[in-house]
Amino acid sequence: MKNMKYVLLTCFSWMLVTLHAEVRLPHFFSDHMVLQRDNPIKIWGWADKNETVKVQLDNQVAKTKADKYGRWTVSLESVRLGGPYTIEIEGKHNRLSLQDVYVGDVWLCSGQSNMEMPVHGWGSVLNYQEEIQDASYPLIRAFNVTKGMNTKEQNDLEGTWTVCSPQSVADYSAVAYFFARKLNQALNIPIGIINSSWGGTEIESWIPVDTYQKLPKSFNEKYKEVYIADFERFVKDNEVNKQQYETAMKNDLGTHEQWYEPSTDLSPWQKMPIPQIWEKVLGDMDGIVWFRTTVTLTEEDVSREATLHLGPVDDEDITWINGIKVGEAQGYATSRLYEIPTGVLKEGDNVIVVKVTDHSGGGGIYGNAGELSLKTFKKNYPLAGEWLYRVSTSNKAFDYITISPNMYYGLLYNAMINPLSRLAIKGAIWYQGESNVGWANEYRTLFPTMISAWRAKWGIEFPFYWVQLANYMAKDEEPQKSEWAELREAQSTALSLPQTGQAVITDIGEGADIHPRNKQDVGLRLALIALQKTYGKNQMVSSGPVFKSMNSIGNKISIEYDCVGGGLSVQNKYGYIEGFAVAGADRKFEWAQAYLDGDKVVVYSTRVSHPVAVRYSWSNNPDVNLFNKEGLPAVPFRTDDWKE
Repeated sequence: MKNMKYVLLTCFSWMLVTLHAEVRLPHFFSDHMVLQRDNPIKIWGWADKNETVKVQLDNQVAKTKADKYGRWTVSLESVRLGGPYTIEIEGKHNRLSLQDVYVGDVWLCSGQSNMEMPVHGWGSVLNYQEEIQDASYPLIRAFNVTKGMNTKEQNDLEGTWTVCSPQSVADYSAVAYFFARKLNQALNIPIGIINSSWGGTEIESWIPVDTYQKLPKSFNEKYKEVYIADFERFVKDNEVNKQQYETAMKNDLGTHEQWYEPSTDLSPWQKMPIPQIWEKVLGDMDGIVWFRTTVTLTEEDVSREATLHLGPVDDEDITWINGIKVGEAQGYATSRLYEIPTGVLKEGDNVIVVKVTDHSGGGGIYGNAGELSLKTFKKNYPLAGEWLYRVSTSNKAFDYITISPNMYYGLLYNAMINPLSRLAIKGAIWYQGESNVGWANEYRTLFPTMISAWRAKWGIEFPFYWVQLANYMAKDEEPQKSEWAELREAQSTALSLPQTGQAVITDIGEGADIHPRNKQDVGLRLALIALQKTYGKNQMVSSGPVFKSMNSIGNKISIEYDCVGGGLSVQNKYGYIEGFAVAGADRKFEWAQAYLDGDKVVVYSTRVSHPVAVRYSWSNNPDVNLFNKEGLPAVPFRTDDWKE
């Protein structure tokens, strides 16, 4: 399959046969489920063609015949809130009985790892022992969708409903659970949460195929090398290519030829700006890439120990200075900081070499330019800029494609969302975006497109609420470009759609961990939005302060806010507000001083005599201490539209 281009036309899946010996239901029709209130109750499944199927719920009985493909559907009138109910389904050969069914509100919960993160498991929330011990909420039921991907829209998926208890809650999506808990406490009604999420996934995989294909051609560029006519043959050939690729990874050419030595021949090496995800230069590629730069030091610099700061590296790295290994680490979210013993550095030119191994998704030294540096006891030497690089091993060289949800659009929608699209829901909550950092401009189109597409598939404009990205990575020493801030802004643009809301969490992230453990406040803030916007609790405040307008007064700018609730509040005993930057006509931003002036915020910088633009929380990991008195953080914003 050398030089083959691929388009997924079919996929690794079983297909439903047209004849069924017994009546069968989708897996989400099961014991302990929650049905959506105030809606006709539709139940469907499969049987023999033309087989009569009888369904009974409460005092209602409905009969229907399966069509020639064995498909059947019945529609029952809505029943009263609560339960438990029993649903009986009877066919020619068998009888099914669904026990302990409740009627309440059902919320679809989707996204990537921060939605997937459980109360306790591969990740753990704050105080997880207490949270598990106290999780006796019999009116909260959860359905965890089993991970799957497909090139064709599916009509069933795997999973099981469970009743919330200390024995079951550890496996629940933490965000979904804390969201449901607040709703249950405030409304005293059954809440069903359907967790359909997959860590590390890009939004493209969650968008229906027919919708994605209507986007401008530029959105298909990242998939132009993917074309598959015979998937079974592809899988077989791809496995052979995989073995060759993995052998090359184990026998890395760069390691064999000692590219970490300062004397390495640099004629085959090329230039790449660092930091960034290497896909922006190399295209969609996994494998091993070596990076190299030089820093010139003084005699004083090398007289003591120093530290090398690389920021996060995706996925693995081994790092040398002057041919001496100084560190190695794994994990795309782990910030690299290596101690450099005395004797490694030398006066004059010092060669830093980083071998980066990436197994899937984005790869490279991708963090914040401000955190990429070599620090001696005397001085901090920035390392961001043009590095040399050389590809050692590439999956492209072996025509190997990692089979993952991100290899093509629509894979996760087809397998993990479409089967639910006939099921009535109250609304959806969403936590995703980390895997699209770096593509904020595209996200401005993709995110509202996905929301609208899901609503179209359900045939109803249901509420859709999401989590804006948390603060993450190192603090900026000076204002600079921030891809995380750009993605947050892209998320905010979707608020132009009706029945949407955004939970801001730039105050509860963790600089060194892409998975903040405080999921309690994430779920709570989503629930506050739902309680106000969906359930009519208008007395509740569901948002932090939102930028309204600015007014220039000399060298100062006065900012007015909406959504101040009981008033603005600064969590600083001296009243200093952090996180603001201003710029003049030269577009050079400087950190600003800020303070409250009644219900306004006044911002200025002694370095900017005539400010024309303001940014707030415009960084990967902003300083946040401006809230309303209800404890919700001010929303990041910028008043300019300057391209980064």
